[in-house]
Amino acid sequence: MKVLKPSKVRTEADRTALAQAVTEIINNVRDNGDAALIDYNTRFDQCDRQLLRVSREEIEEAYAQVSESDLEDIRKAAANIEAFAAAQKGTVGTLTDFSPAPGISLGHKVIPVESCCCYVPGGGYPLYSTALMLGIPARVAGVKRITACSPVIKGTTTIHPKTLVAMDVAGIHEIYAIGGAQAIAAFSYGTDQIKPVNLIVGPGNHFVTEAKRQCYGKVGIDFVAGPSEVLVIADGNADPDIIAADLLAQSEHDKAAKGLVVTTSEELGKAIIESVELQLSVLDTEEIARASWNDYGEILIADDLEEAVAYANEYAPEHLEVNVAEEEEDSVISALINYGSLFIGGNTAEVFGDYASGTNHTLPTLGAARYTGGVWVGTFLKTCTYQKMTKPAMLNIAPLVSNLARGEGLIGHARAAEIRIEKNV
Repeated sequence: MKVLKPSKVRTEADRTALAQAVTEIINNVRDNGDAALIDYNTRFDQCDRQLLRVSREEIEEAYAQVSESDLEDIRKAAANIEAFAAAQKGTVGTLTDFSPAPGISLGHKVIPVESCCCYVPGGGYPLYSTALMLGIPARVAGVKRITACSPVIKGTTTIHPKTLVAMDVAGIHEIYAIGGAQAIAAFSYGTDQIKPVNLIVGPGNHFVTEAKRQCYGKVGIDFVAGPSEVLVIADGNADPDIIAADLLAQSEHDKAAKGLVVTTSEELGKAIIESVELQLSVLDTEEIARASWNDYGEILIADDLEEAVAYANEYAPEHLEVNVAEEEEDSVISALINYGSLFIGGNTAEVFGDYASGTNHTLPTLGAARYTGGVWVGTFLKTCTYQKMTKPAMLNIAPLVSNLARGEGLIGHARAAEIRIEKNV
């Protein structure tokens, strides 16, 4: 594998200071509840609101500030996301009356979690698309209490109006004007104003990520995510301008985002570098995108597509684009096993999945795709088993269980089986 454009090596930064800071925030929220949340809102966002839950009146005011065309766009994207979530739910079903032996009945039920919090980042951009990506699958799954939180616009008492509208369109029941690690702590442990939830989903900055890591166990989480990333597998048939645009779409997320190309064509690789430079010069977000591209943009030259696929499977990217000759697509796709979401062909931009095609954009990063997929309707569902036995089945299996338990030295386990035999002879 030849390196045409190198990148900085991602390393696990010293998390000691971050972990300590987040622990202090979590403990403060646990000890002082809403007072701590209000203080953090004032300190970090210059927000002096006392009631953290967003009222219906505030939501209606937000609708008044969003244009009809923007609202129509949000609703169109929501419709696609909901349709795909509903189709996904249709693949998850109950299992009844499975019998491994006469008289034993096994099965499972699929049960939605009772409550969840959808964390919608604010930061430099109003990421209202994330409200749709999190709230809609939760609603389709059947979650009874869907909450959401997001930081306010700095210096105000309100969440961005597009974000509020998207939360409402998604079907979220409770919305709170709070962000950061303190929000994760509040929804994990609860305060007077915020009742805790069973599951927290959604992306965030490194403070949010660390808080999710520390609160996991007290509350469920989707996964611990890092900076956004895209990997493109391409051959000489690909359009360098299209690939460059896709790389910059990722690069403008933040200065730590990563755009990576693995191509079999050095000529294409060089053309991509030239196109990136041209497109950067007219990009409004050039400062962030250029820093990201300069530091973490990478172009590798593979000997063949087999080597490119092997690299992608080892890297396990958040977003994976396959932009190769049509006759090569099937073999490449069938060999790919580690990715958050897959985008096939030059017509299929990764940004389509970010916003409106229907798949979810909350995806695993930093290699987590080796063991998990992204947020989907199943994130909000639990598969819970059950069993029932007849007396003959119990008498048949109890001696086996007794032997196994005594073999482990767990006599109480053995007696729980043996007493049933004794009472039925």
